Amino acid sequence: VTIHSSVGDLKFEIFCDTAPKTSFNFLALCASNYYDQSIFHRNIRGFMIQAGGIGDTGKGGESIWGGTFDDEFHPNNVHDKRGMLAMA
Repeated sequence: VTIHSSVGDLKFEIFCDTAPKTSFNFLALCASNYYDQSIFHRNIRGFMIQAGGIGDTGKGGESIWGGTFDDEFHPNNVHDKRGMLAMA
């Protein structure tokens, strides 16, 4: 999936098999252009960039179900290399 952000286009591989609900939510929001032109308000060179959700409040947004949902943990989903995506 590709997101068109304030720092350019970002391409992501999504692991639907190990985080199905999170993946479905993310892909559905992407398909609706929800994340297009996301503003990245934090940039730590060589480490990470961070967006705070839609708009400039930094408070995040809504899931496709209109609320929160349980975290999905899986031993294969680790943040140990460049380009990993995390959602809070």
